[in-house]
Amino acid sequence: MNHEVALTFDVERDCPPFAETTLGMERGLPWIMDVLEDAGVKGTFLFTAKIAERFPELARRAAKKHELGCHGLEHERFDKLSVDEGRDRLRAALEILRRFGRVTSFRAPNFQLPDRLYPVLSELGITVDSTKAVHKGWKGGITWIGGVLEVPASTTSIVTRMPWSLQVRFHRRFSSRPLVVYMFHPWEFVRMPRRLRPDCWFGTGENARKNLQRLLKFHLERDARFVTLRDVYEEHSDKAFNEF
Repeated sequence: MNHEVALTFDVERDCPPFAETTLGMERGLPWIMDVLEDAGVKGTFLFTAKIAERFPELARRAAKKHELGCHGLEHERFDKLSVDEGRDRLRAALEILRRFGRVTSFRAPNFQLPDRLYPVLSELGITVDSTKAVHKGWKGGITWIGGVLEVPASTTSIVTRMPWSLQVRFHRRFSSRPLVVYMFHPWEFVRMPRRLRPDCWFGTGENARKNLQRLLKFHLERDARFVTLRDVYEEHSDKAFNEF
């Protein structure tokens, strides 16, 4: 079987908490969706509920043509919340997001989700999470946590903003695996001002746009199958995963 590629996008205001602008929503996300749809590729767009309320047409488009997922209510740190506080935030976020379409996937902001909240995700109808991350040291592969299928992110978005000649070595290695999960932010595809800290502006704008197009071409030429997080759950939830 050819390798699978999941393109996931954390949809939020620009580089929170360091900016209050929404250029990524205004210019980045429509461009991303156009590029993916032109290529016949579906992505997983994990919205904060508050940003979905501000940009309802984009949330509806994500639900209709891709996968709409949850990224919290307003980019809160779930590792700093109690179980009850986390449940309240998640319930409020899902109540908003499910007005736009089906939502069964989640990623916590900052890749921080304590294990105590996984049963809460399951209780609220979330079946697949992508908060664990290989670049954060996760070695557990694809596994079950608290009734939720954990599908870890393979790499940070800083990698996909590097010069293509440097990052392509990562993609070659990834293409030898059954599944690679990329993550991006819409604001990366708009040039961010240098007054922000370096990881907020490095490689953003035209560089990121060209690299996403190169990434699509790279995997399409290798006959990759592009999947959403929901696809991974639906196709593989009955299998045992030992290595990611």
